[in-house]
Amino acid sequence: MNAIASRSITRLINGALAIKPLANFAKDRARNMMIKRAESIGVYWLDEVAQLRARDGDAAFNPIWEQERAEICDRALTYPNYYLTSFHAYEEGNLGWEPALEATVAAKAVHARLWPEGDARGDIRLRQSYLDVLLEQLPQTPETIVDLGCSTGLSTHALQQAYPKAKIIGVELSDYFLTVANYQTNVALDSTQLTNSPQWLHAAAENTGLADSSVDLVSASLLFHELPTSAALEIIREAYRILRPGGHFTIMEMNPQSEVYKKLPAYVLTLLKSTEPYLDQYFALDLHQALMERGFSQPSQATNTSRHRVVIAQKPA
Repeated sequence: MNAIASRSITRLINGALAIKPLANFAKDRARNMMIKRAESIGVYWLDEVAQLRARDGDAAFNPIWEQERAEICDRALTYPNYYLTSFHAYEEGNLGWEPALEATVAAKAVHARLWPEGDARGDIRLRQSYLDVLLEQLPQTPETIVDLGCSTGLSTHALQQAYPKAKIIGVELSDYFLTVANYQTNVALDSTQLTNSPQWLHAAAENTGLADSSVDLVSASLLFHELPTSAALEIIREAYRILRPGGHFTIMEMNPQSEVYKKLPAYVLTLLKSTEPYLDQYFALDLHQALMERGFSQPSQATNTSRHRVVIAQKPA
C-alpha cells in the first residue's frame, strides 16, 4: 500500500470513528472478536472473569475488591485528561472493574496468534521474548527495576521471574488494575510461581515521585501505543530522571514498521483503532529520536515478534 493510499484510508477510518454510533459498533465488534478468539484457544473468558470477580465461589461481585482498592489508591492523584477516555472497547477506559478483571484473559486472546501454535501461551511467550533480549543485551543484572504502566502485573511478574533478586516497583495509573495486580501477586506467591513480591505504586508513569537517579532499569511493556505524543515525551523525561547514570530504559512495543500492520485490511484496522485512541500518534512518533533528544545514547532495536520490537536506550554514565 503506497503512502497516499495509506493516508486516505487513515482519514476515512478516523472519520468513521468520529461518528459515535459507528465507533461503538466497532468497539463492540472488536470485543466480541476477542472473546471468541479466547474461547477458541481454550481460554474461557466469561468463566475466568466470573471466578475472579467472586474470588470466594459466590456468583456476586466480591466487595473485598473495593476494600483493597481503597487501600492501594492514592486519593490525591489527579488523572491526566488523556487517560479519561475509552480504551480497549471499554467506555470507562482503564478506570473500572470490568477492564481490570478482563485484562489477563484479553492479553491471552490478543497475543495468541503471535506464534504458529496460536494458543494461550502467546502472551507468556511474548513477554519472554522481550526478556530474552534484555538478558542478552544488558551488560549488568539490574538490582532495582521500575515497570511503567504495569497494568495487572503480567509484565512485572515476568521481570520478577527473570530477575528474582531485584527490587521491582510496578507503576500504574489505574487503581483498579493495580488492585488486581496485587491480588494476582499474592496468588502467584501462594503457588510458588514467584519467590519475591514486587511493590506497587499508584502513580502516573510521567510523574512517579521516585527519587532522582535511583533505578538501574526502567521498563515499559506495551505502554507507548496507548499514549498521546505529549505524554510519551513526558514519560521519556521521567525515565531519564529516575535512572542512575549508566542505567537503561527498555521499551517493548508494537513495531510500526511491521509488515503485519502495513498489510492490515481496512476493516481490521478500523476495529483496532476503535480500541486504541492514540495509535496514529504512536505510529507517527520517532521513538529513537525522542529518546536521544532527551539525552539517551543512540538506542538499539531488536525484533522480538512479527509485530513487536524491543528498544533499549542507555543514560550516559
